[in-house]
Amino acid sequence: MTLSSMTGFARSHGTSGDYAWSWEIKSVNAKGLDVRLRLPPGFDAAEVAVRRKSSEMLSRGNVYATLSVSREGVTPVVKINEPVLNAMIDAIGKLSRQVDAEKPRLDGLLALRGVLDVSEESETEEARSAAEAAVIAGFSEALSGLTEMRRHEGDAIGKVLLARLDEMAALADRAEKAPGRQPEAVKKKLAEQIAVLLDTSSRFDADRLHQEALLMAGKADIREELDRLAAHIGQARKLMKSGGAVGRRLDFLSQELNRETNTICSKSNDIELTNIGLELKSVVEQFREQVQNIE
Repeated sequence: MTLSSMTGFARSHGTSGDYAWSWEIKSVNAKGLDVRLRLPPGFDAAEVAVRRKSSEMLSRGNVYATLSVSREGVTPVVKINEPVLNAMIDAIGKLSRQVDAEKPRLDGLLALRGVLDVSEESETEEARSAAEAAVIAGFSEALSGLTEMRRHEGDAIGKVLLARLDEMAALADRAEKAPGRQPEAVKKKLAEQIAVLLDTSSRFDADRLHQEALLMAGKADIREELDRLAAHIGQARKLMKSGGAVGRRLDFLSQELNRETNTICSKSNDIELTNIGLELKSVVEQFREQVQNIE
């Protein structure tokens, strides 16, 4: 399986009998799946099927889907509302006996509100059902285009993420080999710190001083952080290889990578290790930002 981004765009269109329809779908990043639909009047029945198909093909993202429908080539039906027309004529007749005015013309009467009704030719139940089925099938087509675009973008992001993981591994290897991590360097650093303590006071208990030295040595050791860093990098590579909806798990791993990096920086006992830790922190942040786009 491949990775998928949460951003994408797709369209589809078609006809069914007198109906012409078109779908426009776009998606952006989100913590979960939220499908927002805009359907024209009379096509609300398609909502259930559309939402079901969305949840079957997508796991995360804010999805905005808009359906446009029109009827083409339909003969208009013109009807005259005779009761309204007769009432208008009676009212005009009464007014004509009170006011001296020209007689009303036909175009003027037909322009009066409610006299003329223009509508589309009525549709059959079969035609409406066929149009709804075509619209739902069209949504599936557009959704397939959206998922394909999301996969294509996911592939590109995946390459960037793998490059960041390679950088993390290289920096961790540099930290492993840093002169400040060598036993002689750690011993020298501890000796300097103990010398400073002894200069401030000569009343230190030997056992107590030994315990403090062990505590300093433990704080200076980043072996555990480097091991966990390597484990997280390996797990991230494994998740990316498996593909699918792994964005949340990668986001969790990016937080763990950041935590180990912060600890390495806080334990650093020389300038080189500090610089490596800061570089590592920058790469981890770049990794985390890209992970936010993964489904």
